[in-house]
Amino acid sequence: MCSTREVAHPLLPYPATVTKIIDETPDVKTFQVVFDDPAILENFGNKPGQCAMLSILGVGEAMISITSSPTRKGMLEFSIKKIGRLTSVIHELDVGDKLAIRGPYGNHFPFDMMKGKNCLFIAGGIGLAPLRSLIDYVLDNRDDYGRVDIIYGARSYADLCFKYDIFDRWPKVKDTNVYVTIDREEEGWDGHVGFVPSYLEELNPPSEDTIPVTCGPPIMIKFVLQGLDKMGYKDEDIITTLEMNMRCGIGKCGRCNIGEKYICVDGPVFNLAQIKQLPPEF
Repeated sequence: MCSTREVAHPLLPYPATVTKIIDETPDVKTFQVVFDDPAILENFGNKPGQCAMLSILGVGEAMISITSSPTRKGMLEFSIKKIGRLTSVIHELDVGDKLAIRGPYGNHFPFDMMKGKNCLFIAGGIGLAPLRSLIDYVLDNRDDYGRVDIIYGARSYADLCFKYDIFDRWPKVKDTNVYVTIDREEEGWDGHVGFVPSYLEELNPPSEDTIPVTCGPPIMIKFVLQGLDKMGYKDEDIITTLEMNMRCGIGKCGRCNIGEKYICVDGPVFNLAQIKQLPPEF
């Protein structure tokens, strides 16, 4: 058994076993994993919005958002898009195979500040993965939060992640609305067609007592932020995450700095007021 001090070592990877694999899209899989030593997960202490470093010996490591909420006990989930050597190897894993995990890293979504407020989640593509941890946290503590609206889109129906969540599970929770769109019309799709920022403005959710949280491709985030500004949301209330910039996780390699900020230490979660203080390189 490991002590809390040992479990919290920031650079020590711990072995874990894949217990379940879900094919989300043609290039995204969700991996459910458990640490080989249960004491590690008990003391892991991840919060919604944080990341972990996943590694395979002899291949490499990468920073990945933790997709599951800490309210889901006994396991962690990572939804991984196949985009490079390491992720391609991970996509070849089977149930029972091993990988290593270290973390958690970064700050987290302000779920305490959001209590008593309405929650507006806006995501595109794989950008729903980091938001899913917060969505499930909110829904698992449903009485602490107001109305929940989820706006999500992808290039096509096939590219929509978490189909069970968005079409079946989440819409059944009280005071929860899920709005799904795809970029272009396609045979068999009778839902909304159009880009996420346009759908947001079309729906025009009320800004009063509402905290919007967004994640997705940079161009989507840019236009979503512009739309939220037009709808009257305050910069301090608009939340996004920049985890794509994270590298070592502990502020040592310097590869994620934007001005004075290190994304892995000061972020990856920022509000729009903070982002506007970052230099033009962002």
